[in-house]
Amino acid sequence: MIDKNTVKLLKNLSLTMFRKNFFGIYHGAISAKLDQENFLINTSDAIFDEMNDKSFCELNLNKPDYRWNIASIESHIHASIYSNIHEAKYIAFGMPIYTTAYTFEHDHIFFDDFFGKTEFGEIPIYDPGDYNTWYDRNSLEITKYLKESSHNLMVIKGIGTYAYDRDINDLVKKIAILENSCRLLSIKTSFD
Repeated sequence: MIDKNTVKLLKNLSLTMFRKNFFGIYHGAISAKLDQENFLINTSDAIFDEMNDKSFCELNLNKPDYRWNIASIESHIHASIYSNIHEAKYIAFGMPIYTTAYTFEHDHIFFDDFFGKTEFGEIPIYDPGDYNTWYDRNSLEITKYLKESSHNLMVIKGIGTYAYDRDINDLVKKIAILENSCRLLSIKTSFD
């Protein structure tokens, strides 16, 4: 039985994050760890601005079954993060426009605004290398990177952003600050 409160929380946040361009219509993933063995994640056909109870499925970290076939393509990454980073209670993956665009010309994000500078200071941009082999390697590389990161997030060149946190509000706050700061950096260049 899927936890209705968790579904409602993720559904509402998905719509907000969609409206702020973190998620595309079909592009992204959001999940919540339910207990030591189970997590809730969006399905592969979830439409982020119209999420409902059928847009989510519960998966077991240790016993893959038929539900993994309908779950988000990002499910293996979320499972790896939950298994290896015990502080992770919520995970989001998306392709925020300004953050992702910034990755094409930079290898670090150096924040100039107050919120970006105080929250992050700077964030390295991860270069995934060969895009053709990325889905073969991404679960291991993302989990390893996040374990070593002090920011609980990973900005991946040309792919998007992974973030996790114990508190859903802190997760959303970090994502919003990151995207707003990258937007400001983008606008700033038009004044140069």
